[in-house]
Amino acid sequence: MEPIQDQSSKAPLGTEETSASADQPVDSTPSLEEMIRQAELKAEEHHDAWLRAKAETENIRRRAQDDIAKAAKFAVERFAGELLAVKDSLEAALAAETPSIESLKSGSELTLKQLVAAFEKANLREINPLGDKFDPNFHQAISMVESDQEANTVVTVLQKGYLLAERVLRPALVIVAKAKS
Repeated sequence: MEPIQDQSSKAPLGTEETSASADQPVDSTPSLEEMIRQAELKAEEHHDAWLRAKAETENIRRRAQDDIAKAAKFAVERFAGELLAVKDSLEAALAAETPSIESLKSGSELTLKQLVAAFEKANLREINPLGDKFDPNFHQAISMVESDQEANTVVTVLQKGYLLAERVLRPALVIVAKAKS
């Protein structure tokens, strides 16, 4: 009979190296220096992206301010162009050497039509509240007079008012009816 050998003491060929390496831990995590370097690179990337975003925001803000300034500066350009025709008509009427009353009247009517057309294109509307109820949002009462009309009704329009795109440009100056005593 053969003596029984201790199997734990004898290892198969080629396994001595693996058992030795199994005793030592394999370090797969990066070193502390490598982790710091990677964090610094990411921080630098994020800082760069933040600077670019900040610069882009500043450029957009500056462009918006320029657009607003240009819009304010040239807001009346179209309306001014329409008024040039009105001015030309008035100058032509004044340049006539021997104007007749009829030609002055018809020229004035045509000029007024040009002006009304310019107002319409600019969304400038007239407020003529004769016979309407007094509205302090659109009318400015100069005085009150006794009248057969209902109290707080506009009986006389001294000066027409104007709206520019639903905003009161100038309120109508009116005289309002008050109840008879």
